[in-house]
Amino acid sequence: MPELNTTNPENGKVKVPGFVIISLFASLFVVSLLTVLNYFELVTAGKTVLMIFRWFFISTVFAYAFYKKSLTTWILISMIVGAEFGYDVPDVAIKLQIVSKIFLRMIKTIIAPLLFATLVVGIAGHSNLKQVGRMGWKSLVYFEVVSTIALFIGLFAINISKAGVGVTVPDVVNQSEIAQVTPHTGSDLILNIFPENIAKAIYDGQVLQIVVFSIIFGIAVALIKEKYRTPMVRFSEALAETMFKFTQIIMYFAPFAVFAAIAYSVGHMGLDILVNLFKLLATLYVSLIIFLLAVLLPVALLFRIPVRKFLNKVAEPVTIAFATTSSESALPIAMERMEEFGVPRKIVAFVMPTGYSFNLDGTTLYLSLATIFVAQISGIDLPFSKQLLIVFTLMLTSKGVAGVPRASMVILLGTAASFGLPTWPIYIILGIDELMDMARTSVNVLGNCLATAVVARWEGEFNPK
Repeated sequence: MPELNTTNPENGKVKVPGFVIISLFASLFVVSLLTVLNYFELVTAGKTVLMIFRWFFISTVFAYAFYKKSLTTWILISMIVGAEFGYDVPDVAIKLQIVSKIFLRMIKTIIAPLLFATLVVGIAGHSNLKQVGRMGWKSLVYFEVVSTIALFIGLFAINISKAGVGVTVPDVVNQSEIAQVTPHTGSDLILNIFPENIAKAIYDGQVLQIVVFSIIFGIAVALIKEKYRTPMVRFSEALAETMFKFTQIIMYFAPFAVFAAIAYSVGHMGLDILVNLFKLLATLYVSLIIFLLAVLLPVALLFRIPVRKFLNKVAEPVTIAFATTSSESALPIAMERMEEFGVPRKIVAFVMPTGYSFNLDGTTLYLSLATIFVAQISGIDLPFSKQLLIVFTLMLTSKGVAGVPRASMVILLGTAASFGLPTWPIYIILGIDELMDMARTSVNVLGNCLATAVVARWEGEFNPK
C-alpha cells in the first residue's frame, strides 16, 4: 500500500495515494454495472441500494479531492454531488438556489472595479494609444469571423438534424418565466454601447458600457501631465491587485455555489428532462463540439497556443460558467488565469471584457439553431435566403447578452417577433434551456480566453510561462 504522501518532492505536484484511485474506479465500475443491470431488469436492486452505492462512490471522490487539494477538482466534484443530491432530495435541492445567487452577486461586485482598474492601467500605464487601437481592430476582426462561423455551424446543424420536425408538444406550456420584449432596432443597439450614467451601467451590469467608459477614461489619463497621471495609475494598479485578491477569496465559495446550482437544476427539472427534446439538446452539444474541434482548435494551433496548458488554465472558469450558466461569474477568475498563462494584463483587460459582448460563440451558435428550430416545430418552411437574413440579424442582436443567465431567450423572442415566427415553441425550449445554457456559456468563456491569447500572439506579446 502506498504511503499517504500528498506531495511529490521531485516536481512539487500533488500525489494521490494509489488506494484512493483504485477505490474510486472500483466504486464507479460497481455503480455503473448495477445501474445498467437494474435498467435492463437483469438484476433487481432497490432504489435505496443504488443510492447507497452512489454515495459510496461520491465518498471516494471526496477522498480524491482531499489529497488533490485543487479548487478545480472541488468544483468538478461539487457538480457530481449536486446532481446526486438534487436527484435524491429534490424538495430540499430546489431551495438551494439562494446559495448560487449569493455567489453570483458577490462576483458581480467585482466586475466593474476590476475592468476599470485593469483597463486604465493597460492604457494609461503604458501610454501607447496606438496599441490600443491595434488591439481594438484585431479583436473585432477575430470576434466577427469566429462568431459568424459559429452562426453558420448552428444553421447547418439544425437543417441536417431537423430536430424540430416531429417533436411532441406538451399540453401545458409555462410562459411565466420569460419577459415579453420588443425587437431592438439598429439605433438601439448602437446607443446601448455608450453609457449615459456610469453608476447605472454598473448597477445594470452593462459590461460593454463599463468597458467604453474605462477606455475613454484611460485615454484621458494617458494624455494628462505626468504628475497627475502617476498617482492615478498607481491607484488603478492597487485597485486591480485588490480586486484579484478579492476574487481569490470569493472563489473559495465557488464549490458550494456550484453544488447548489446543479442540485437546484436537477431537483427542479429532474433527470428525465434529458429525454424530452433530446434531439435538440444533442444537436446543440454536437454542434458546439464540432465548433471547438473544427474552429477553435485550428485557431489555437495556427497561432501556436500550447493547447494542453491552455486547457489546464481555462478548466476552472469554464467549469464555473457551466454550473452557474453565467459568463459573468467566470470573468474575474478567467482574467486571472489568462494572465498566469502568459497574456499581458493590458491585453487581457481589453480583449476579454470586449469579447463578452462581441464574441459569444456558444450563444450565437445556439441562437441560429434555436430560431430555425422554432420554424421547424411550427411547420414553417423557411427558404435558405430567409435563414441567411436571420443569421445576419442575429450577428447584431446577439451582442451584449453575456452575464445574464438565459438572456438569450429574450433575444430569441425578439428575433422570432421580427420575422413573424410564433413564440410558443420558445416556451417549449425553456424546459431544457438550462441544460443548453450550460454548454453554450462554457463555450463563450473558452472562446474569450482563447481570443486573449490569439491577440497577444498577434501583438507579439504572448509569453507562456
